[in-house]
Amino acid sequence: MRAFAGIALLAGGLAAVAAIAVWAFIRELDRPGPLARETVVLLEPGSGARAIAARLEKAGVVRNAVLFRLGARYLGRARALRPGEYAFAPAISLRGVIAKLADGDVVVRRITIPEGRTSYQIVQALRTTDALSGEIAEIPPEGSLFPTTYFYTYGASRAALLERMRRKMKAVLDELYPARAEGLALKNRQEAVIMASLIQMEAGNEAEMPVIASVFYNRLKRGMRLQSDPTVIYGLTGGRGALGRALLSRDLRKPMPHNTYVIAGLPPTPITNPGRAALLAALHPARTAYLYFVADGNGGHVFARNLKEHNRNVRKWRRLKKAG
Repeated sequence: MRAFAGIALLAGGLAAVAAIAVWAFIRELDRPGPLARETVVLLEPGSGARAIAARLEKAGVVRNAVLFRLGARYLGRARALRPGEYAFAPAISLRGVIAKLADGDVVVRRITIPEGRTSYQIVQALRTTDALSGEIAEIPPEGSLFPTTYFYTYGASRAALLERMRRKMKAVLDELYPARAEGLALKNRQEAVIMASLIQMEAGNEAEMPVIASVFYNRLKRGMRLQSDPTVIYGLTGGRGALGRALLSRDLRKPMPHNTYVIAGLPPTPITNPGRAALLAALHPARTAYLYFVADGNGGHVFARNLKEHNRNVRKWRRLKKAG
């Protein structure tokens, strides 16, 4: 009886110790973690639970790698842990870390493509973004990429992001082109994008884009050359960046496919990737009698119905430029 009582006492003691250990472990799951400030940690693709636990301990996100693995098992989430890039808040608990990894609550990055960037410039931006992966085989056609903000996660494919830009441009054109104004001198969607690209590069602000568009359409109707400086710059640079100097008279006379001082009508391709406002202006131009415009010195343009008005505006602009 004494032996049995001793065994019972020992078993009871062990049970009590186990209960205390479990209680302490559960408390540890919710105990504030060791991080003093927000920390971003990259858990490499293919990392298993052991490698993840070791990386988190090294980064100071968790106190102990073994406890992290035991906690993931206890919560039934050991097999759900996902590698990726994570941002951990200060003092995040063990339970919070496990939940974040199991839910795949990774850092969401963003890249903003401004209106007026050429396809070459967009590709260069993607090629120099370290968080992306893979190569880009070739430069997409000019005007085929929609400029806006795109969200992605670490390791996303550069080629896949470019494809999203293509699909976005197609979706915007699918939305806008069928509702275009009647009587536009456009043969197809490509010409709409070409017109929008000129508007994008000429307009000083979105508000004047429909008026800029009206000038181009009015000139086309009269058989006048568009005489758009950005087309000359594009012809000289191939869309690879700024010209780096002022346009010269000889530039305007240089025979190039995109030089609208030399060619009649629209250039053969867009000269940039236009945004939504420029596309809307190309498809819904203002109704004006304007044939000319020149910078007004305040980031916009002043418009004229005839050459006499235009020359007066040019002289005023030159005086402002000289005074400034």
